[in-house]
Amino acid sequence: MTGTRIGALALLALGLSGCPKVPPPIAAPPTRDDLYVVVAGPEGHVGAVVVTAGGEVQTLDQPYAAVRIRTEGRLETATSTPAEVQATFGAALSAQPPRPVTFILYFREGTDELTTESRQALDQVSAEIARRPAPEVVVIGHTDRVGSVAYNDALSLQRAARVRTELIRLGLVAGDIRLEGRGKREPLVPTEDEVPEPRNRRVEITVR
Repeated sequence: MTGTRIGALALLALGLSGCPKVPPPIAAPPTRDDLYVVVAGPEGHVGAVVVTAGGEVQTLDQPYAAVRIRTEGRLETATSTPAEVQATFGAALSAQPPRPVTFILYFREGTDELTTESRQALDQVSAEIARRPAPEVVVIGHTDRVGSVAYNDALSLQRAARVRTELIRLGLVAGDIRLEGRGKREPLVPTEDEVPEPRNRRVEITVR
């Protein structure tokens, strides 16, 4: 190899080694569009949600109060609408199981016989159970404070069993019903012992 070619290659190598290195491109921060909204419950109750991002804190405690996070660490307060909530969260909301519903049925004094009004209300209970794909039903019997503890324990369980029988007659599977008897321990209306109170002679049915 001639001296001229060796010199040219040396100069080329020197030139290549002296070229500045191009730094890799800086990745852009991931884009975000998070939306947090507070909505009222079925009975109008509004809770509170605390949203924190990058040291900023925002409390949402009014219906449709909202916060967006589009840039990391920055909260943007806003007000949402029912239409926006449905468009954004509709699929998730529709996938939620129905909320528990509680019914109260009343009984004639000293018996497991339902009052006329409560017997008619059984159809409402049955309709609520029918609209749930996998219902769970808890039936809890209660009494007023007339009589002994043992007597009322037995009567409260007898009343719960009577309601279970009626629900089975309307098509509910027996295995989906759980029974409990609380006797006179949990009066709906506090009274002294031996005071009859129709509102305490009841069965509470919770449908989940």
